Amino acid sequence: MSARRFQGGRLVIASHNAGKVREIGELLAPFGTEVVSAGTLGLPEPEETGETFVANAELKARAAASAAGLPALADDSGLAVDALAGAPGIYSARWAGESKDFDFAMAKVHTAMGNERDRTARFVCALALAWPDGHCETFEGTVEGDIVWPPKGSNGFGYDPIFLPKGGTLTFGEMEAAAKHAISHRADAFTKLVAACFGKG
Repeated sequence: MSARRFQGGRLVIASHNAGKVREIGELLAPFGTEVVSAGTLGLPEPEETGETFVANAELKARAAASAAGLPALADDSGLAVDALAGAPGIYSARWAGESKDFDFAMAKVHTAMGNERDRTARFVCALALAWPDGHCETFEGTVEGDIVWPPKGSNGFGYDPIFLPKGGTLTFGEMEAAAKHAISHRADAFTKLVAACFGKG
């Protein structure tokens, strides 16, 4: 069965993370979509009780669509480090604490890895597009890479300064937005979302 198409108009980005809202807005810009964040609308942040990225994205999208009476797009993403058995994973934001201190979170990853030789990791992004009637479409994207230390660059957000994509020479924190958007986990998930829900057809 084909995915439901987004018919245009306003779309709620179900996030209070300014960096994430900005990235999603940039990725959706070519489609003439008017995006507004859940934070701007004063929508509450639901508790993320899912055990997977997809479950949490769906939970956030459904809550925002229901509260706003508009289609809503939610992203749940994080860093999965092989040497840490996939941690911080769905708890990536929580590792930064109440103050969302990602310098602290990156140091926590570095300390937890210790002298571990395996530096492989991936960013995972799940996107959920929900409508007020309860319908929801979900997509997942990944990008493979390695953890580096010390952090490099001040672009992007979150764990970007310690993530070196496979085959690359710059961390996500050092890359220009356009270069990161071309290969990121969010871009991978967006390609699938756009083909299914925004593409011509």
